[in-house]
Amino acid sequence: MVTGSYEGRQSHIPELKTPAIEVFENIYSRADYEIHFEIPEFTAICPKTGLPDFGTIYIDYIPDQWCLELKSLKEYFFFFRDIGIFHENVVNKVTEDLIACASPRFLKVRGDYNIRGGVKTVVEREYRRK
Repeated sequence: MVTGSYEGRQSHIPELKTPAIEVFENIYSRADYEIHFEIPEFTAICPKTGLPDFGTIYIDYIPDQWCLELKSLKEYFFFFRDIGIFHENVVNKVTEDLIACASPRFLKVRGDYNIRGGVKTVVEREYRRK
């Protein structure tokens, strides 16, 4: 049950059009190796208060045929600075967008948010291709 003023504020997030994340060919696709990205200045907007939320997004993945291109990944994360989105939805949206563009063998996205109102939030989602 959705309560209070949150109803309908996040239902658009799964279909939200985000900037394209470019990929490049993984010429070592025969090997299992892990790539780690850390985005320490992640910012989005609290959908209730309109105030900024700050945190660090961690991405760990094992590429298959494609690797994530860094400049487009930075531009993708800049997009969220003006978006009202819950912490949980950031992690899920990022995970689904990365799976869609790169189809990795393994992916873990972790949002580690700064303390706000005395509450520390960490959200994590893991994906393994079957």
